[in-house]
Amino acid sequence: MTLRIAEIFRVLKPTGTFFLHCDPTASHYLKLVLDSIFVPQGGDYLNELVWCYSQGGRSKSWFPRKHDTIFWFAKGKNWTFNDKDIRIPYELLSGKSQTSFTKTDEKGRKYKEIYGPGKHKLYKYYEDEGKVPYDWWTDIHQMTGRTAASGNEYLGYQTQKPEALLERLIKAASNVGDTVLDSYCGCGTTIQVAQKLGRRWIGIDITYQSISLILKRLEDSAHADKRKEVMQSIVLDGIPQDMESAIALANKADDKVRKEFEKWALLTYSNNRAAINEKKGGDKGVDGVAYFLVDKEDSAKVIFQVKSGGAKRETVAALRGDMAREEAKIGILIVLEEPTKGMREEAANAGKYHHQIIDRKDDCIQIVTVKEIVEDGKRLQLPWGGLAMVKSAIAEASKQASLL
Repeated sequence: MTLRIAEIFRVLKPTGTFFLHCDPTASHYLKLVLDSIFVPQGGDYLNELVWCYSQGGRSKSWFPRKHDTIFWFAKGKNWTFNDKDIRIPYELLSGKSQTSFTKTDEKGRKYKEIYGPGKHKLYKYYEDEGKVPYDWWTDIHQMTGRTAASGNEYLGYQTQKPEALLERLIKAASNVGDTVLDSYCGCGTTIQVAQKLGRRWIGIDITYQSISLILKRLEDSAHADKRKEVMQSIVLDGIPQDMESAIALANKADDKVRKEFEKWALLTYSNNRAAINEKKGGDKGVDGVAYFLVDKEDSAKVIFQVKSGGAKRETVAALRGDMAREEAKIGILIVLEEPTKGMREEAANAGKYHHQIIDRKDDCIQIVTVKEIVEDGKRLQLPWGGLAMVKSAIAEASKQASLL
């Protein structure tokens, strides 16, 4: 983390600040790192925020561990703190209704007056202005699955943070038009909130699966008349844009990096609708899954397989068997090399699927080349549902991985 924090300090503007989120098992070590990088170079420690929550299990061997730590550091002596944008009702701090606002001004606003230390100065507090949260927060729920507290935000990522948490941090420490960087953006909560709040943003992640999900979140959250404009304004870097870069990614010596080729091909062709089966080996021919609408209430499964080489007629036959086992209506085989005549014939023998909802017939097994994806812009066109379908695919991929 030291090298990464040093680089983050370098790219920060003089008025910029940095939040680091961790749990108590590492917070004391990371505080020393942050102090050693920020303070000697003119920076300053601002807060240790304690995010408290009550969801999850309870230990019988020690006090329940129910908080995370968020350190806040500034690069210089001037920084943004928009206290008026993050105020919360007084009762959220105390847990009970307020009865101390007994006075009313000429505009009908309730307030109270309190003397400061030594009773030399009288302070006036208005009820409708709320109060800046203390440095311990109990009013933001943790993401613990598809619960009422998580609402429609839950995407199946273990480290997913609630939008309310990022909204408070971004509102407090930046203004409209400022740039927010998340160098480990995961499922994109920071990016989603920054976009919603009118901030510019930069997101970095090592997996294309994360990037694809972020793109899908941004697309689904944009207003219909602004959707195209929003998506065209996003600049993507570090992913294949032509056959040369796709082949280079597929031929990486590092197996972990090479796996990104499968993710990129699958998610690009599915318009970021599919979810990756993360199981390393023994995936039973299922690299990813997606769901499409059959009618207004029901959905059907698509399974995907990606081959960077060695695909043959038997590969298609095996995919047909995988479809039967997985009860999938459509199977997609994405290949780097041109498919053989035998592969095409085997795919054709699988028959057609009739989409009742759009009155169209598609091949049950479809073979797609990477060349078609990058040069022709070919994409899978199915009657997709909304983000709920993507969540279902993620849940299914997670289930596959846990069962295998």
